[in-house]
Amino acid sequence: MKVKIIGAGLAGCEAALCLAERGVRVELYDIKPRSFTPAHKDKNFSELVCSNSLKSNDVYGNACGLLKEEMRLLGSRLMAAAEKCRVPAGGALAVDRAEFAKIITDEINSNPNIEVICKQAETVPDEWAIVATGPLTCGRLFEDIQRICGGGLHFYDASAPIVSRDSLDFEKCFYGDRYGKGGDDYINCPLNKEEYENFVSELTGAERVILHDFEKKEIFEGCMPVEVLASRGNESLRFAMLKPVGLTDKDGNKFYAVLQLRKENAEGTAYNLVGFQTNLKFGEQKRVFSMIPALNNAEFLRYGVMHRNTFINSPDCLNADFSLKTNPTVFFAGQITGVEGYVESAASGLISALHLYEKLQGKESTVPENDTVIGALSAHISAANKNFQPMNANFGILRAAEKNIRDKKQRYAYLAQRALDSIKNYKNKLGI
Repeated sequence: MKVKIIGAGLAGCEAALCLAERGVRVELYDIKPRSFTPAHKDKNFSELVCSNSLKSNDVYGNACGLLKEEMRLLGSRLMAAAEKCRVPAGGALAVDRAEFAKIITDEINSNPNIEVICKQAETVPDEWAIVATGPLTCGRLFEDIQRICGGGLHFYDASAPIVSRDSLDFEKCFYGDRYGKGGDDYINCPLNKEEYENFVSELTGAERVILHDFEKKEIFEGCMPVEVLASRGNESLRFAMLKPVGLTDKDGNKFYAVLQLRKENAEGTAYNLVGFQTNLKFGEQKRVFSMIPALNNAEFLRYGVMHRNTFINSPDCLNADFSLKTNPTVFFAGQITGVEGYVESAASGLISALHLYEKLQGKESTVPENDTVIGALSAHISAANKNFQPMNANFGILRAAEKNIRDKKQRYAYLAQRALDSIKNYKNKLGI
């Protein structure tokens, strides 16, 4: 029996490796390395486009950290790869993007059960398959998905610029993580009140690539361009990506606002402007972001970009196991289903593959309980919802605690332990 997987992004690669490890023959279709989408540049699979961070690694205090642990318990190959190429990022799991993609691609190419087919898929297969083409699906395949799923929804997503470490002014920045966690994982670029206000003024007036009235309808709150957030109020950035709380230099000085830079690669030669997703024109990015004192002469290795992300109206067309209601042998996975984020996308690939494998064995899908993050995301994409939108991992989507716990830290810890116990029970049911 062969399974076709369309798309070799995070979800597709996770699914392919999961099935191949179980002896299933996989045909993995992708246009790389022959051609690329507008957002992709790396010839390797599982390319991280917007950021090199897989978010928090805190299992008991952050839902994305908990989701990663659930995936590890279920045998995620992508989580294992991330550990091999992680770069310092405090409490977050960040990776060297190029090395991460290379590790995954090497695993795909060396697996005897996976055949990589460099070809543009034009239709949704009507046999055993997982469609994981991502949020940039286009062409005839997009039209076929629209036909099957009753149309496509979309929003606009943005990525942050990357600068050269050697071009920074280290007289005007300092190493350190918030509240002293993580040592010297971040470079902190402070601004005083006057510098901050001038920066916000220029940022909100800078020229963007698309029209303002269009942005207001299309932008996804989870990946807000910095200029759009700045336009919501003069102090908005100080409560978001420029918040100074918990950051002091070696002399104990506090600051009005602080931009953090995070390592983009293991060598530490390139740094990402944390939270600075943007849709400004390239020249405007150079002009405005260089107003931050430490970035006055910064060399921009890559400018931020915005691209259209497509997702289907999953509650109308998908079951909780990510299979089509009209064809239970065809599954969807990744951001096209309405799970938002790197880890969430990979998780959907993993769980859809586990469901497909159950069906190959003649069993009914065993869906994780919604007291787990992966189960709650499964519920999100399948529960009736007239205003369906992409969803990140968060504690709010989990089934409520059985008892009232007012302290948030204690409540999250309780929900996390309950989720881990539940995912272990789920793992036992699957026999893995």
